Amino acid sequence: MKKTYTFLLVFFVSLGVYAKGFNDVSVSDTATVISLNKQAFANRLIDPEQTVADASKALALAKKLNYYNGIGEAYRVLGIGRYYLDQPEQSFDNYLIGITYFVKANNLAGEAKVYNNIGILFRDHDYNRSLDYLKKSLDIATRIGDERLIASLGLNLGNVYIRKNSLHQALKFYDQSTVVFEKLKDSVNLVQCLLNKGVVYQRLNQHDKALEFLLKANVAAKRQDLNESVASVNLTIASIYISQKKYDEAEKIVKEGIAYTQLVKDPKLDYDYKHTAYELEFNRKNFERALFYLQEVYRIDSTTYKLNTSVQMKLIEAKRRQEEQVKENERVAERQAYDRSRFWAVCTVAGLLLVVIGLLFGNVKRKAKTNAQLTMLNEEVLRQKDNLDRINHHLEEIIDERTKDLQIKNKKLSEHSSYLSHQIRGPIATLRGLINLEKEGLVDQQECINMMDKCVSEIDEKIIEMSDMLHTPSHKAPTPGSLS
Repeated sequence: MKKTYTFLLVFFVSLGVYAKGFNDVSVSDTATVISLNKQAFANRLIDPEQTVADASKALALAKKLNYYNGIGEAYRVLGIGRYYLDQPEQSFDNYLIGITYFVKANNLAGEAKVYNNIGILFRDHDYNRSLDYLKKSLDIATRIGDERLIASLGLNLGNVYIRKNSLHQALKFYDQSTVVFEKLKDSVNLVQCLLNKGVVYQRLNQHDKALEFLLKANVAAKRQDLNESVASVNLTIASIYISQKKYDEAEKIVKEGIAYTQLVKDPKLDYDYKHTAYELEFNRKNFERALFYLQEVYRIDSTTYKLNTSVQMKLIEAKRRQEEQVKENERVAERQAYDRSRFWAVCTVAGLLLVVIGLLFGNVKRKAKTNAQLTMLNEEVLRQKDNLDRINHHLEEIIDERTKDLQIKNKKLSEHSSYLSHQIRGPIATLRGLINLEKEGLVDQQECINMMDKCVSEIDEKIIEMSDMLHTPSHKAPTPGSLS
């Protein structure tokens, strides 16, 4: 009997020591995941490629640990990095996966952050959809009292209202966010507030006030090495200088902005600077240089911006919902199996403890009775195991059937997701440039007409092609190689 007590004591002490050591390793590893995610997020405005690299490391480690909050945050930060690298489809896909892990972890704050990021992603493509996601995030942030997130959402809501030309509404959100960021001493977001206010006053044609905010933002962004912010600020300052016919100052600020754009490797900013350079040279009446930049703008529009981002995102979201439905069914089956296994495990442990107690304190008669009870319990376990096997077999059949259905749907979905459409901004910009050049008498009239006819034909062809796709669901999208 003493030997039995000693064995049980050693067993439970050893189990406790092992569990403590395992928890120490887990805490250390999860702290590493958190640190990598924070480091990746901090680099988003300085070096988004480094953001992606650090977040990928955090994701790999978090998956090994099965750390849901770490996985969700890593996917969120990956989405942010890819947003700044102008990879919206990959960014959106990362955000959607991140939400599923935050839901698993019951992390409302994480969900709200991702909805905020998705709202930013749709900001330039679908204003109403962007507002839906931002307001969904704001509801959660208000419910949990996340002051910093509420202030960030004020910035993002203001950005959408600027695009909707509701300038005073946007300014109201920026002022509210500025107060909170000053309270939190958040210098990075204060730079963004200054930039956004400058944009509002530029739109209101209050250029002196706009320059006051923008120049402050420029200095603060340089002080903090916020390369993306410096490039964005300079773009707006250059537009103001061009409108004021301060062409030398505009040229200087454009050159500086291009240098910062090359540091962050943002294709969208690079495109915007080429367009601003075209406007500068055209207003200077340096038409040969203006034509060069106009051709660059057209080239970028014809090669880089072929994807209709909003449509592509909707397809990815639909695909993700279908996949999540299958995963949810699998999770339900796993939970049911786990609950049953846990129940019978508890029953088995309880039975074993009864056996141990019976061995320690019972007599021969009680031992015999206990053995009979154990036999009955084993028979019940076998019977329940048979029932569980039948239930699991039935669930596997259901999952197989639904998986086959999903594969069929995904096949149809992939045929439409391959569709690539030209944006018509480039041809239209070319038309405007040609009209301006023809007015100045710098292009032969017949050559100008031929080029305009080509642009109009291209626009017409793409509109018809897009109309066919939208009104003929069974129509197969053309491959990228068939686009002109």
